[in-house]
Amino acid sequence: MPDPVLATEGLTASYGDIQALFGIDLHLHAGETVAVIGANGAGKTTFLRSVAGLLRAAPESIRFEGRPIGGQRPNAIIRQGIAMVPEGRKLFPSLTVEENLKLGGYCRRRGPWDLARVRALFPILAERARQPATSLSGGQQQMVAIGRALMANPSLLLCDEISLGLAPIVVRDIYAVLPRITGEGTAVLVVEQDISQAMAAADRVYCFQEGRVTLHGRPAELTRDAITHAYFGS
Repeated sequence: MPDPVLATEGLTASYGDIQALFGIDLHLHAGETVAVIGANGAGKTTFLRSVAGLLRAAPESIRFEGRPIGGQRPNAIIRQGIAMVPEGRKLFPSLTVEENLKLGGYCRRRGPWDLARVRALFPILAERARQPATSLSGGQQQMVAIGRALMANPSLLLCDEISLGLAPIVVRDIYAVLPRITGEGTAVLVVEQDISQAMAAADRVYCFQEGRVTLHGRPAELTRDAITHAYFGS
């Protein structure tokens, strides 16, 4: 198997004196969807923030396409090919849908994603192009956030709680586009509290509990009892 797109080894992270991650080992390959599940406070978002450069990390603890990137600044990381869909979407309320999308292409690399491809992925965004982004429904705003990240043409797309606060039918529609994204060779790392959704969408799943990996495997290999124990502990 080729080298992973992302590999973390012994990754730790802290908020001041409070340690949040304790030696996280995780990897994923091109075209793969990996889900990280766990309860609130398990360290899922902290892990994404570390990979994205928003929290300091030892250089060798995070490797992207074989290169150590731990501790690099976020602008350097996105230029190398990592983009993030943040929890809560974080759209710019003063900008239209199209302007938010174009802003995502500020650090655009060569690749398949451009404004036309994003509109083809989410046709409603073409219809709403001139509307303020935050005037859209929650599901449509999430589409804008995903499209904005894709405009950078990342090799790795980080998605933080993309189902949060959305109706199940909307979540289903958003997750339905992930195979089209990974089909372009992009790796997708999804943080998700909805266990059923994560198990249905991912090639592999990691469970975090209190900043540690407590379970890892392919969904078909993981029993409900094992997941419950890894998620909540004994």
